[in-house]
Amino acid sequence: MSILENTISRGSAAYHANRDGMLALIDRMRALEERTRAASAAAKDRFHKRGQLLPRERVALVLDPGAPFIELSTLAGYMFDVPDAAKSVPGGGVIAGIGFVSGIRCMVSASDSGIDAGALQPYGLDKTLRVQELALENKLPYVQLVESAGANLLRYRVEDFVRGGNIFRNLARLSAAGLPVVTVTHGSSTAGGAYQTGLSDYIVMVRGRTRAFLAGPPLLKAATGEIATEEELGGAEMHTQISGLGDYLAEDDRDALRIAREIMAALEWERPARASPEFKPPRYDQDELLGIMPMDHKRPVDMKQVIARIIDDSDFTEMAPNYGPATVCGHARIEGQAIGIITNNGPLDPAGANKATHFIQACCQTRTPILYLNNTTGYMVGKAYEEAGMIKHGSKMIQAVTSATVPQITIYCGASFGAGNYGMCGRGFHPRFCFSWPNAKTAVMGGEQAAETMAIVTEAAAARRGKPIEKDKLDAMKAQIVGVFDGQMDVFSTSARVLDDGVIDQRDTRAVLSEVLAICREGNARSPQRMQFSVARP
Repeated sequence: MSILENTISRGSAAYHANRDGMLALIDRMRALEERTRAASAAAKDRFHKRGQLLPRERVALVLDPGAPFIELSTLAGYMFDVPDAAKSVPGGGVIAGIGFVSGIRCMVSASDSGIDAGALQPYGLDKTLRVQELALENKLPYVQLVESAGANLLRYRVEDFVRGGNIFRNLARLSAAGLPVVTVTHGSSTAGGAYQTGLSDYIVMVRGRTRAFLAGPPLLKAATGEIATEEELGGAEMHTQISGLGDYLAEDDRDALRIAREIMAALEWERPARASPEFKPPRYDQDELLGIMPMDHKRPVDMKQVIARIIDDSDFTEMAPNYGPATVCGHARIEGQAIGIITNNGPLDPAGANKATHFIQACCQTRTPILYLNNTTGYMVGKAYEEAGMIKHGSKMIQAVTSATVPQITIYCGASFGAGNYGMCGRGFHPRFCFSWPNAKTAVMGGEQAAETMAIVTEAAAARRGKPIEKDKLDAMKAQIVGVFDGQMDVFSTSARVLDDGVIDQRDTRAVLSEVLAICREGNARSPQRMQFSVARP
């Protein structure tokens, strides 16, 4: 056993400053999530008056009560719907997450039709494509609850139309991979969105509420002169009795969700056992994670203190601790599940990169998933490091990350700058899951470094031309650059752009990791032959 020792002083001023800063960030995140819920719930009277459930009520009813549910990308689109931070409603118009339906672990996606009638919000497309990617990678059945006004034509962009086709392609890919797509069409599913319903394996429609057609009455009349009602064109009764698009006719939302659960219950699909092996919890309080990470990413932190609070019994077998010591690599378990961990107690140097490469390859050899706890300002620079082969060893590390054959999970815990983001399996390297802590920052470099770099370049260019540089203009340029960088590096900016799978409270890290490790393990064990499914159809 290699028990990590506690070095955190809960009574120190630094600890309390870190904790206060972190709680403020968590409060800000929760307030934004609550704003989205409140905006959707404001439609409650309208929904209930017409006999419908709110989107989150639908999600709650389709999921198994009391079972874990990891909601994804709750900050998607923040500040992109409207530029006013006090009025922006994040979430992308989609509620999505991984949970259990009739004992089967699924990806669940629901149109948040309480907001703008379910029209796709900015970055809602990116969020939907990401959750579909997660379903494919982890071999999860896909349950979607559809009621959408489609794209917002007032914000039409041709690239969204073209890229939007990937949603439908992915539905076809899910089905082709043996992953059932179960759809409840609660309301409108029109134009291209009709294929969201049509490209499903099992389709439940609601009497008097479902609408699925390629052209609604106004467009139909404009295009052909034909006059028809919505019910005649694409109502639930027409589609379940005449067109054959719908498989099941429900009387209302509750009935539709009951049918969806019964479809899932009838699937011949492996239900994961919920019993966990015996394990010991961390020896140190997870609440202390709030006070470990400094608000200033330039301040050093011992990431072993983070590891000690998320792994079983705080038992960490470190690899080569005296070689490239700023890069920490080692083995541990989380709720009995084996995992390799790579993290940073400083920049990545040639020895650290070399060690990480070796460790990644060793984990692949033993089929051990890898967790990257990102906290690095990047790879070391300078003459000595260039001579020592920083590019060569850094490239080998990036190659190992890219070629890894085991699930890789990334958590942005602090800074994730420059090529260090790449070497530590940043979002661009397609980790199986990628989450952020509320204090995390991601950028090509710090704003001050970028500003100083451009100032040096500008001064050198002026000197070559023999012209003086005005200090006021130089200072203004530097301030502008710092503002641009600082305005994009925090999680409220990166998560808004769906550059992670969501922001989590540090105290939930162990629970989240336990679930995603189980998801990865189950997905890897599900061979194509075992992914065949059947259901009793009417």
